[in-house]
Amino acid sequence: MWPLFRIGAMLMVAPVFGAQSVPVRMRVVMALALTAVVLPILPPVPAVELFSADSVLIIVQQILIGVAMGLAIQIVINAVITGGQIIAMQMALGFSLMVDPQNGAQVPVLSQLYLILVTLVYLAVNGHLILIDIIVQSFTTIPIAVDGLLPQDIWELVSWGATMFSGAVVIALPAIASLLVVNLAFGVMTRAAPQLNIFAVGFPITMMLGFGVIFATLPSVTPQALSLFDAAYELVRQLGLRG
Repeated sequence: MWPLFRIGAMLMVAPVFGAQSVPVRMRVVMALALTAVVLPILPPVPAVELFSADSVLIIVQQILIGVAMGLAIQIVINAVITGGQIIAMQMALGFSLMVDPQNGAQVPVLSQLYLILVTLVYLAVNGHLILIDIIVQSFTTIPIAVDGLLPQDIWELVSWGATMFSGAVVIALPAIASLLVVNLAFGVMTRAAPQLNIFAVGFPITMMLGFGVIFATLPSVTPQALSLFDAAYELVRQLGLRG
């Protein structure tokens, strides 16, 4: 039961597995299947009674470990979504929303484009299999016990949340800089010709130039996402080693 809590918590939060479009029953079946596969190779579990205070602490620790591992990878996906939202706001496309199947919230359509791209990259490099391998190895680095994650591990995960904002800025920075120049040019035009309806002229121009910038910078999103994924996997491995 204790390995099931760790694996199930990871599947609940991790990308693809934890998407709102994935039925809860499917996640439960995957957690049971993975637990049944890895159970024979796990280290011996502590001799603790099931209905005791130590058993409750062990369950809480397993849930925290699984959530921490899945959340570290999920932050990378959210960084890409945030970058798409920033670009959409600069292009005046913030009003174009649709439901995000990953989180079940409404995000700009442009964020969906980046989300689909990064999710395909994540699956293409077998990121989901790497995460499963890491959590299986975590039963050796962080054995099932009353004490699991240390306070510095949790603080490291909280600090990793800043990567969501820095990664979003890195992804959106080329588009932000380009559209800023366009807006400055519109400001100069407004001062030179006050009778010009800048809203009627600027809206389509900003949108067309924004799509051009996206087309030019989209190939650079893949290496940036891979770099963030590598850093996230390294963080998850370090959590296990410190534990």
